[in-house]
Amino acid sequence: MKYLIIGAGGTGGILGYKLTKGGKDVTLIARGEHLRAMQEQGLTVHRIWDGQTENLPVKAVSAEDYQEQPDVILVCVKGYSLDSVYPLIRRVSGPDTVVIPILNIYGTGGRMQEELPGIFVTDGCIYVSANIESPGVLQQHGEICRVVFGVRDQNEYRPVLADIAADLEESGIHGILSENIQRDALQKFSYVSPIGAVGLYYHCAAGEIQQEGEPREMFRAMIREIVALAAAMGIQFEQDLVEVNLDILSTLAPEATTSMQRDVLAGKDSEIDGLVYQVVRLGRQYGVAMPQYEKAAAELSRSVQAG
Repeated sequence: MKYLIIGAGGTGGILGYKLTKGGKDVTLIARGEHLRAMQEQGLTVHRIWDGQTENLPVKAVSAEDYQEQPDVILVCVKGYSLDSVYPLIRRVSGPDTVVIPILNIYGTGGRMQEELPGIFVTDGCIYVSANIESPGVLQQHGEICRVVFGVRDQNEYRPVLADIAADLEESGIHGILSENIQRDALQKFSYVSPIGAVGLYYHCAAGEIQQEGEPREMFRAMIREIVALAAAMGIQFEQDLVEVNLDILSTLAPEATTSMQRDVLAGKDSEIDGLVYQVVRLGRQYGVAMPQYEKAAAELSRSVQAG
């Protein structure tokens, strides 16, 4: 199958690297200096947990130069950039193309499907911590690389989804074809939203949340608030998400931070609305108390406006 990955940052770049290394037909969409560096020097991944660095030639082009019809499109841009990728998806998708959004914002697949009628859009999420260190170079903070994806309605299931999961596994990516992607995507959200919010609120990296103290307790409390919100939405989890997410947190290098933290501190566009403020809005919509999220949203809103 032909894979097209839109976005070659910490998410898309790592997936593209691993799929290419696994022998799959992959093209990365990027732009600017990052694109030129990959075209000229390949893609380099620096693993900070063990200090190892690897480089691999990859296929990378601009959105304008891509002229193929992919079997699978992995959408790995930030939530605020989503509107910009619709023209490319509409142009290159065929009747059997599978679109898998892999974003931090909960419910992205359903919103994309409304914008892309006639194109098969699933839903998905990823567990990975990485960022662009410099053009053509990615820094990966932890060993976990897990993609969870599936259809929102099981009547829309297609056998090709199992083939995609197999390709991921063959490439060293834990690919999970979910029977309840709305639950599983919200479970991922219960990790990425609290860790980003706590990191911003306390101006701290993963190491401070890994140790007992106020940041770690806020992280736990925010997870519990999302579990309560999920229950109000009719979604039940089979595991203790506090323990699950603490286990994931423990795999990160102590200096790791989230992309939302880095973007906000750099004064760039960020996903703070979808990762923090939207949780507060949902709490009010479903009548669920969200004291930690309310506290964080109020402080972060002041900080962002002031900064």
